[in-house]
Amino acid sequence: MARNVPYGAFNFLVNFDGAEVFGGFSDVSGLGSEITVAEYRYGNDKENHVRKIPGVHKVGDVTLKRGIVNSVSLWEWVKKVRNEGVAGQKNVSITLLDEARNPVQVWKLANAIPQKYTGPTLAAKGGGDVAMEELVLSSEGLEIEAA
Repeated sequence: MARNVPYGAFNFLVNFDGAEVFGGFSDVSGLGSEITVAEYRYGNDKENHVRKIPGVHKVGDVTLKRGIVNSVSLWEWVKKVRNEGVAGQKNVSITLLDEARNPVQVWKLANAIPQKYTGPTLAAKGGGDVAMEELVLSSEGLEIEAA
């Protein structure tokens, strides 16, 4: 039976190379793919218009945010990519879960690397804010699969 109610965006898992290594994330944004289009007109076309020809595709950068936990795993990955280049690439899966925590859909990022790391904004005046870190991933491919 088809589901009529959309899934909530709050229940998901982020896995790196098939294992939950880096802990839980509070936000994932930027999942997307774009196909470039070349415009071309045949010289003998009777109608004066361009044809749209699909070109290469590219994957958008994905941003992950989480509250800082006692872990330096993300930073170790950044260092590995800085020092070893493509040897530090990882495959990343973002899995949307339903209310019973069953997998619904999976976004798979191929050959991802950390493009940017941002540490928390620290301020003594607060007291209730969570120290957040952000990681921007750049990947070579995006696939979407039903779970």
